[in-house]
Amino acid sequence: MPVRLHINIDHVATVRNARGTRYPDPLFAAHVCEAAGANGITAHLREDRRHIKDDDVDRLRASITSHFNLECAATAEMRAIAERVVPDTVTLVPERRQERTTEGGLDVAAQRHDIELFVAMAKRAGIRVSLFIGADEAAVELAHSLGADQIELHTGEYCHACEPGKLGERAHELERLAQAAELARTLGLEVAAGHGLTRHNVGSVVAIGPIVEVNIGHSVIADAVFMGLEQAVRELRTAIDRHAR
Repeated sequence: MPVRLHINIDHVATVRNARGTRYPDPLFAAHVCEAAGANGITAHLREDRRHIKDDDVDRLRASITSHFNLECAATAEMRAIAERVVPDTVTLVPERRQERTTEGGLDVAAQRHDIELFVAMAKRAGIRVSLFIGADEAAVELAHSLGADQIELHTGEYCHACEPGKLGERAHELERLAQAAELARTLGLEVAAGHGLTRHNVGSVVAIGPIVEVNIGHSVIADAVFMGLEQAVRELRTAIDRHAR
């Protein structure tokens, strides 16, 4: 099966919110992405609502025809929203008000209780649970023990290592991702990857056998400025299919 491509539409909402208009509409963007070959749509409802809003989540759940992945923090507020909306997947991510975007993986051990509550709710509601974590074996094992269905490996360190002159560092980060992904597969977890991926650097990540899904947002919206959203998704899909095992 091809590696699944989920498009994160947060930054369509960022552009909309910059001027307080009703456009560009994240829901329309989601439909364009689906038509262009995306296998799913990802949206991060942050506690500060800096891009995606509650109404966006409701409209996405009611309208998209592919797979809806809701990213959120493991808080009581977000747990109640997820239970009401019932996305196909909920991905628990770390969140700090002062950060530009999600940086680093979830501290699974520190948030164990909150994650357990989320997983229990999700099992009752029929929602898949994914944990956004670093390429750390202990985190992978704990994700499995807590009942997660999937992990999403944070690829930020790899993407930073794709800059010129960092070949050795890049190889090291790919090896870390590969080891964590293989451990997850042996434990029966699905493996996704995301953060900082572009059509230029995604190839080495999807070549890692256990990885079956990537979540990509910012680079797609950036490419869309110059080539349009439909073409940006198609170019990314081509790059993934060229390298995936």
